[in-house]
Amino acid sequence: MSKMNWKSSVILVTLALTTAGVAAASDGGGSVYPAGVETVMPGLMPGAGGTLLAEFTNFYQANELAGSDGKALVPGFHLRVGAVAVKVVHNWGVRVLGGELVSSAALPYVYIHLNAPFGEGDKAGFSNPDLGVAAIAYTRGALHWWYGMDAYTPGFSYDRNALVNVGQHNYAVAPTGAFTYLPGGKTELSSKFQYIVNYTNGATNYRSGNEFLWEFDGMRNISKVVAIGGNGYYYQQTTDDTMNGARFLDGNRGRSVQFGPEIRCHFKHYVMALKYEKDFLTENRPVGNAFWIQFGIPIKAGHEN
Repeated sequence: MSKMNWKSSVILVTLALTTAGVAAASDGGGSVYPAGVETVMPGLMPGAGGTLLAEFTNFYQANELAGSDGKALVPGFHLRVGAVAVKVVHNWGVRVLGGELVSSAALPYVYIHLNAPFGEGDKAGFSNPDLGVAAIAYTRGALHWWYGMDAYTPGFSYDRNALVNVGQHNYAVAPTGAFTYLPGGKTELSSKFQYIVNYTNGATNYRSGNEFLWEFDGMRNISKVVAIGGNGYYYQQTTDDTMNGARFLDGNRGRSVQFGPEIRCHFKHYVMALKYEKDFLTENRPVGNAFWIQFGIPIKAGHEN
């Protein structure tokens, strides 16, 4: 709770710019999930009966849209995105397969502004809801991990003729897992993995390819309150985009790596993180910079079973 990055909620123009002389909207380049959001201790879950509230604020800007060869596809491309999302995570206190049953729900509100040679537009609204239907969480000493299934639903509004839309207009499911390792209490190593299976956009008959995403961070406490380190993600689209059941252009497969510094502050049971992420090795996606402000607030204390 592909790029979410909320930057990807935009429907990017990638076809007919040179062949027909007009812009047609394509779902390629967008994703139901904001890549880069879950790098802060993603393997940790609330204790049995506990509930966690997380808040994410994201600012993203891109002045380049990369094509299949990694080179700039559209001159004069400018994308600006701001987003706020809230996520609630609850541990039901039910034992399953030696772990504990956990569910979650997240909803982002997004503002997008796109300015390019083929047009200018902006829009604000709710993006794709993320439902953590069921996960099983474990703790063994310094190691915390979980695995489960997420489901994504279409954004709240969609116009197939609009230059930009908030959210993708398709359903998706994603087997998901994460771990956080805290050896000695001063070091953190974390990763989250997803494989997102997209379904067809019923308004356009366009189907985005499936997506693999690895989000990660490595942190070290420099005091009892402050930890510093690095964070990022690796994104790779693994199957082709299709239109009316046939491969779209060359498949329009996206790829991106983001990396940057992270600082995390602990105030008793509350956590705040500041993150910066820069795009590298990008194909068929925007190329830019993301800045995140994140909070974790326990709203109901859990306990160990």
